[in-house]
Amino acid sequence: MCGIAGIIAPMWEQRALLAAAETMATTLYHRGPDAQGVWGDPRQPLALAHRRLSIQDLSPAGHQPMASVSGRFHIVFNGEIYNFHMLASELRQRGHRFRGHSDTEVLLAAMEEWGIEATLERSRGMFALAVWDQQACELILCRDRMGEKPLFFGWLENCFVFASELKAFHSVFHAALIIDENAMAAFFRFGYVPTPYSIYRNIFKLLPGTYLRIPVAPLPNRSAFHPLPGKDSISPKPYWLLETIAHQGIINPILDEDEAIKQLDALLRDTISQQKIADVPLGAFLSGGVDSSLVAAVMQGVSDKPINTFTIGFKETEFDEAPYARAIAAHLGTEHHEYYVSASDGLDLIRDLPKFWDEPFADSSQIPSLLVAKLARQQVTVCLTGDGGDELFCGYNRYFELDNLWVKQQRFPPWLRNIFGRALSTIPVHAWQSAYTLLKKISRNKQGQSNIGLKIHKFAKVMQADSKSDAYRYLLSYWQMPSAIVNCDHEAPSMLDRQPHPGMNHFIHDAMYWDQLGYLVDDNLVKGDRASMSVGLEARLPLLDHRIVEFSWRLPLAMKYRDGQSKWLLRQVLYRYVPKALIERPKMGFSVPVREWLKGPLKNWAYDLLHSNNIGALCGVNRPYLEKVWHQHQEGSHDHSHKLWALCVWMAWDEQQRHPPASKS
Repeated sequence: MCGIAGIIAPMWEQRALLAAAETMATTLYHRGPDAQGVWGDPRQPLALAHRRLSIQDLSPAGHQPMASVSGRFHIVFNGEIYNFHMLASELRQRGHRFRGHSDTEVLLAAMEEWGIEATLERSRGMFALAVWDQQACELILCRDRMGEKPLFFGWLENCFVFASELKAFHSVFHAALIIDENAMAAFFRFGYVPTPYSIYRNIFKLLPGTYLRIPVAPLPNRSAFHPLPGKDSISPKPYWLLETIAHQGIINPILDEDEAIKQLDALLRDTISQQKIADVPLGAFLSGGVDSSLVAAVMQGVSDKPINTFTIGFKETEFDEAPYARAIAAHLGTEHHEYYVSASDGLDLIRDLPKFWDEPFADSSQIPSLLVAKLARQQVTVCLTGDGGDELFCGYNRYFELDNLWVKQQRFPPWLRNIFGRALSTIPVHAWQSAYTLLKKISRNKQGQSNIGLKIHKFAKVMQADSKSDAYRYLLSYWQMPSAIVNCDHEAPSMLDRQPHPGMNHFIHDAMYWDQLGYLVDDNLVKGDRASMSVGLEARLPLLDHRIVEFSWRLPLAMKYRDGQSKWLLRQVLYRYVPKALIERPKMGFSVPVREWLKGPLKNWAYDLLHSNNIGALCGVNRPYLEKVWHQHQEGSHDHSHKLWALCVWMAWDEQQRHPPASKS
C-alpha cells in the first residue's frame, strides 16, 4: 500500500513541478514510510510522486515511479494486484522479462502488451493508479472496481492535480481550496461527502471501476469535465459497471443451495490464498461477527501455522464483542490479541481524527478502527478484514425492516399516508416513549421494544416518503434537514439519486445496490483505508474480490435473508469452520457508545466545539435549534448522538484546516 500524487502545470518550470510533487508526496508519508520517489517528464509539464509501503518485492526493483521497458509508460501505483503471478506467467510466454517480482512491473508490461482497459479488466485487486503515456501524451487515472483505494483529482490554479488524500493538495494549493457548500450539506446528511464529489470545489473522487484520460497538449480546463461517465468530452469511462453486474446476476440466478455453498467456499479459499501472499507478516481483524470470523477461519484453514488475529473490546457490555472473538480465536487456534477501548482513548484520538480523515467524516467507529489498526501494526504489516459482507449478503437490518414497512404502507393512498405520518410526527419521541412505558406497567408486561418513540418517528417519515429511495435516504441521514446547518443552492447528489436497473424488481436489491455504490465506498472503505494507512498497515478485503461480488448478485434473496436471519449463505459456509453456537447472537456492529460519551467524558469537548466562535462559519446555522438539540440530548429525551457527532467532527475538521500540522519528512 502506498500514497500517490501528481501535477500537470503548463505554465511552471520543471524545477517547480518536481518540488511541488515532492511536497505533495511528503504529506503522504504515513501511507508509505519506506521510500519516496519523484519523476518528471523533461518534455512535458508533468510530475509524478510516490510514497512506498513495501509489501511485494522489498528490493529497489519495486521503487516508484516506475517506467515500462520501452519507456512509453510511467506509473505511480497504490494497492495490490492479487493475480499478478498469473499475469506475469502469461506475459513471459509472450516474451516479456522482469527485473524484479513486483505487481507494478507486471502491470506496466501488461499495459504495453494489451493496453490500459484490457489490463484493468484482467487485473484482480485493489488499486488507485496514475499512468503517464508518453506516446499518447496523456495521463490516465484508474480506480479498482469497488473503490477500495482512494483517488482525488481536480483543477487548482490552472493546474491538474491528483493524490491519494486531500492533504497533498493543501501542501501546495492551500489558498485555492474552497469549501463546496453543496457537498457540505451532503456531509451533514450522510456523515460523508458522496463520490464523485469532494468537500472542495473543482476537486473530485474517481468513481470505482472507471478510468479517466487527461490530455496534456493542451490541458483541458474544468469546464470540459464532468465527474459522471459520458456526460462531457472529458469524463470517466467504466471498465466494470456494477449496475450491469447486478442485473445480469439477478436474471441468471444460482438455484441449487448446496452448489452455492460449495462455490462460495471455493471462491473464498482461492481469494484468501491469493491475498495472503506478501513479503511481510500478515494477520486478520476478528470482531466476532459473521464476516470477520469467516475471513479469519478460511485464512487459518489455508495457513500452515497459527495466524495473528486482532480485536477491540468495550467496557460497555452492549457494545462489547471481544468475548465472542476470543472464543472463536480459541476454536480456530489463532494467536489472538485484544485491546479494550475507554472513553479516554476516544478523547485522546479525537483531536487527531481530522489529520487522518482530511475530508469531514462522521462514522464514530473510526475510533475503534484506528485503535485496532494500531494494535495490529505492532505485529504485522498486512491485515485481512471482513468488510463488504453486509452490503453483498444482506446484512443490515434496515434492508428488510424498511422493505416490510414499505410493503405495508402501500396499502394506503399517498394522501392518507402523508396525513397519518404527519400526525405521528407531531407527538415528540419522548412522549411516545413515556406512553409506551406506562402501558407496559399497566399491562405488567416486562417484554417490549427499546427506543419505541424513535421507531414510531421513523415509521412516520417512511409513510410520508414519495419513493423507496427517499425512504432509504431518511434512514441513512444524520441530519434530516441539512438546511438547518448549511445555506446552499442544493445538496450534492448521492448514489440514491441514481435509479437502479429496472430489472432489480425488489427493494432489497435496490438498497444493496445503493449501498455498494455509496455507503460502502464513502463510509466503510474510507474508514478502513484511513485508519489502516494512518499507521502504515495494509488492509485487504477478500469479500470484495470482484468474482465474489458478481457471485453475490446471482444469489436469490432467500439465500441471503431467511427466517429473520441475514447473510444466510455466509453463515452456511462459516458453519464448516466454526460451531454454530459460537456465531448465533444478535448483530451488534462495530460501533462506539457515542450517546453516553457525549453526555459524559466527551461532553466538555463537544460543548466547547459547538459553542465556539467558529461555528459561525457554518452558513445559515440556526443557533436556537442547535441549543435545543444539545439540551434534548443531555436531558435524555432524545438521542441526537449522530447529529451532534457530525457537527463536532465538522468543527474539529474546520479547525484543522485553519491550522494544518507540519508535514513529516
